[in-house]
Amino acid sequence: MTTPSTTTTAAPGADHLRFHRQHEHLSPPFGNDGFARRAEAFARMFGSPRFLLLQTCFVAVWIGLNLSGVVKFDVYPFILLNLAFSLQAAYAAPLILLAQTRQAERDRMHADADARHREALALATQERQALAAQNSAQLLDLLEQNTRLTEMTRKLSERIEALTVEMHHRMHYVPAVARTQQQADQPGPQQSGGTGADANPRQGG
Repeated sequence: MTTPSTTTTAAPGADHLRFHRQHEHLSPPFGNDGFARRAEAFARMFGSPRFLLLQTCFVAVWIGLNLSGVVKFDVYPFILLNLAFSLQAAYAAPLILLAQTRQAERDRMHADADARHREALALATQERQALAAQNSAQLLDLLEQNTRLTEMTRKLSERIEALTVEMHHRMHYVPAVARTQQQADQPGPQQSGGTGADANPRQGG
C-alpha cells in the first residue's frame, strides 16, 4: 500500500490476495474450459475496432456486388444479409450478456473480498493499537517505579550521609572531649607540691 508520504513494505510471505483466491474461477468471463476460452475470444473480437472495420468492408462489398449485378445471390432487399446479421446478433447478444453477468458477479465478489480485507485490516489495526496502549501503560508504570526508586535512593543516600557524619563525629570529637575533661579533672604535679610545702612550715612552726 503506497501513499504520497509513506510506503508500507509487505511482510515476507504475506498473501494480500488471500480473500480473492476463492473467486479466481470468476476471472475468465466465460469459464475455464475450452469452449469458454473460444467464446471469450469471439466476444472480444466483437468489441474490437478491427471487427467493425472488416464487417463494414464486407457489407459494402456484398451490397456493391449485388447492386452492380456482378452477382445476384442476394439482390435488394438483401434478405440473406439480414439473415446473417440476425444470426450474428442471436449469438452475440447471449455472449455479451453472459460476459456482463459474470463481470457483475466478479465485481460483487471482489467488493465482498475487499470489504473482508478492510475488516481484517481494521481488526489488526485495533489489535496493534490495543497492544501499543498496553505497552504505553506498562512503560508509564515502569517510569513511575523508576521515579519512586530514584526518590528512595536519594533518601537512602541522604540518610547514609547523615549517619556517616554522625559516626565520624562520635569517633573523633566525642573521645577528644572526654580526654580533655578527664585531664581537667586530674590534679597537676605543681598543685600537689605546693600543698606539701605549705604544710611543712606549718608543722615546723
